[in-house]
Amino acid sequence: MKALCRLQVLVTTLGVLTFNALAAEGTPLQRAPARTAMVTNPVAGSERARRAGAKLYDRECAACHGQKAEGKGKALPLLSPEARRASQGALFWVLTNGSLRRGMPSFAHLPEPQRWQIVQYLKSM
Repeated sequence: MKALCRLQVLVTTLGVLTFNALAAEGTPLQRAPARTAMVTNPVAGSERARRAGAKLYDRECAACHGQKAEGKGKALPLLSPEARRASQGALFWVLTNGSLRRGMPSFAHLPEPQRWQIVQYLKSM
């Protein structure tokens, strides 16, 4: 009986520690290094890049974030105040690195210009 109580205490403690670790991690945007705010989008302001980004978004992002960026499940709504305030560099960083704990895969397999096009599209929404 004592062993069972100890096991319950251990499981509860591990659960609390895991929850606290996830909460401390924050959203992927909150984890982007501060230096990313200074990174500029080489395709900023380009209508052609925005259109290309829209197509890429539909293909790569909409399944999780929704057709209108409203978010689905644990995927961050990309029209949220946090995402709207995020710098283009921070958005690019999240696309590149992902966040496996939050279910966000890395999109580093996409060429860098395509990731910037997605960022351009997101900022135009």
